[in-house]
Amino acid sequence: MATDISVPASLDHGTPGPGSAAGRNPWWRSGNIAYGLVGAVIGYSIGHFLGNWIASGYQQVQGSGQNDLALVLGYLVATLGWLAGLGALNYPLQKLVGIQVTSEESEDIEHRKLGAYFKYTLDHKVVGVQYLFGMLAYFIMAGLFALVIRSELLSATRHLLAPDKYLEVVGEHGTMMMMMMTSAILGPFGNYFVPLMIGARRMAYPRLEALSFWITPAAFVVLLSGLLVGGFPTGWTGYAPLSVEATMGQDAYLVAFGLMGISMIIGGFNIIATVVNYRAPGMTWMRLPLFVWAMFVTSLLMALAAPILVGGTYMTLMDRTVQTALFDVNHGGSSYLWQDLYWFFGHPEVYILALPGFGIALELLPVFARKPAFAYRTAVAGMVGVGMLSFFVWQHHLFASGMNSDMRPVIMLTTEMISFPTGIIYLTAIGTLWRARLRMTVPMLFIIGMLFNFLIGGISGVFLSDVPTDAVAHGTFFVMAHFHYTIMGGYMFAFFAGIYYWLPKMTGHQLSQRLGKWHFWVLFIAFNSTFLPLFAIGELGMPRRVFEYQRALQGLNDWVSISAYVIGIGILIFVYNFVKTVVIDPRTPLAADTWGSRGLEWFTSTPPVATNFVHIPEVVSGPYEYGSDAGPMAVLDAGATELRPGATVHEGN
Repeated sequence: MATDISVPASLDHGTPGPGSAAGRNPWWRSGNIAYGLVGAVIGYSIGHFLGNWIASGYQQVQGSGQNDLALVLGYLVATLGWLAGLGALNYPLQKLVGIQVTSEESEDIEHRKLGAYFKYTLDHKVVGVQYLFGMLAYFIMAGLFALVIRSELLSATRHLLAPDKYLEVVGEHGTMMMMMMTSAILGPFGNYFVPLMIGARRMAYPRLEALSFWITPAAFVVLLSGLLVGGFPTGWTGYAPLSVEATMGQDAYLVAFGLMGISMIIGGFNIIATVVNYRAPGMTWMRLPLFVWAMFVTSLLMALAAPILVGGTYMTLMDRTVQTALFDVNHGGSSYLWQDLYWFFGHPEVYILALPGFGIALELLPVFARKPAFAYRTAVAGMVGVGMLSFFVWQHHLFASGMNSDMRPVIMLTTEMISFPTGIIYLTAIGTLWRARLRMTVPMLFIIGMLFNFLIGGISGVFLSDVPTDAVAHGTFFVMAHFHYTIMGGYMFAFFAGIYYWLPKMTGHQLSQRLGKWHFWVLFIAFNSTFLPLFAIGELGMPRRVFEYQRALQGLNDWVSISAYVIGIGILIFVYNFVKTVVIDPRTPLAADTWGSRGLEWFTSTPPVATNFVHIPEVVSGPYEYGSDAGPMAVLDAGATELRPGATVHEGN
């Protein structure tokens, strides 16, 4: 384990960095969003031209006018142009041709300046803030698509959209939520706080960290562009053979999902390397904060599962562009191959969403319960168990797809088994609440709401793990209600809890608690009012992805749609609170440690200095020993006996 963290010369407080007059790069070696957009346009033009030239003799192009190769190459070269314009390729290209690099390219010591957040920067705290704003934008856009869906379902017979357009909107909503939101917690909070929480000065691979974020805007734009070229009819699962036969909008789905897979791989690998190698002295594995454990296990899932997704999208693109037949039954392929590949990624991905939410819950509960985390080692074992078992349950998505019937009992057993480590994590959270002196702050309200929602999602999931029940409920709104309770009800509420809890540390500004409580109660009531009736709608036989339904179900659907609009109102309250506090009328918290946490992330200035810690702390106790006589969690060095001046550690109430 590392005892200190080496810092690049340009991060030393005594050395001028690239943002200063002495270290500023010339214009042709710097990068920003404007250059990135120019590079993307030039790249798309080059890629599209090459695709047209290569595929000019294809019968497919001559007969239908659909040139998937030109579009795919346009997307891929545009992404390279985008990254090149941002400056992401400067350092590796300079090293490749033997140019001596004397400063950290595009690194900005004064990371609190507004311009730093629009650049390719190597400061993990800047990247975390970039992720936060990016994920909020992606989430709001996906939510707008959801409102369009519910507007369509207000009537059983009158339609706002044509059938194909409705499927396009459903696909965009589901894909954006599942694709972009995989990084909604790991992106902003994992990148920002994991180094701080383990006492490190930076991430292990800063360039990979920055790259993992700047790929996501490219994937977002590519996915949205699918609407301009016919959309995709497959939904977020992209099932073959429809995915091979669909219009060019399917290319946008495949390229965007592939780009997000690459982002997940490099982001997960970076956090794994950071936690393994960059822990401060005394930060043993059993002293790691539970949030860091959740990020570590999630990163392992990303690094192992996402390559399967990237491989599957590549195979489908080959079928669509150069006429391979990997998923074409008529030419020796198999449509079931895509289902196995997709869900071998897709079910670990469910826990890529769930585990970070539990990590936030387990991290915040001891702070607001003012007592040690209940059964710390058991919670860690539960997270590791979920991670391991998540790779053994993917075929329960194929119960109704013609899978080998002999395999159904085995997959049913493993699916039911994974409820044990998940339940253990849940019970450790409940144990922390038991006989606690709770402080009902806004973050605490969202954590309690998350636990309530996840309980309903988990109980309904037990029914779907049983083959006979799943055969009846599969493809109905019952499954959608279960999924939204598990993921949206858990993940989204934890995401907002993290924002309210950590935003004071990230920006120095605390969101209004009064507006935060309005946000919680409107969102919590409207969420349950929206998705609880969907269990009944599903039991009454309404299928998913169909916009005509029995007239008898219109009353319930109207109730759900109106409730969905109220969810939108709750989100608008948050947006108003966020913009007012951070942009229009910022207010500084009363103390550097707003919540009285023992975590190392509160052991430095607010916002943290560029190097996180002036001196690397030595960890002398666990992070959750509230109400005990353990003293502070860390000291500045081996001989120090007190905290850095100005830092606070709150013991008990």
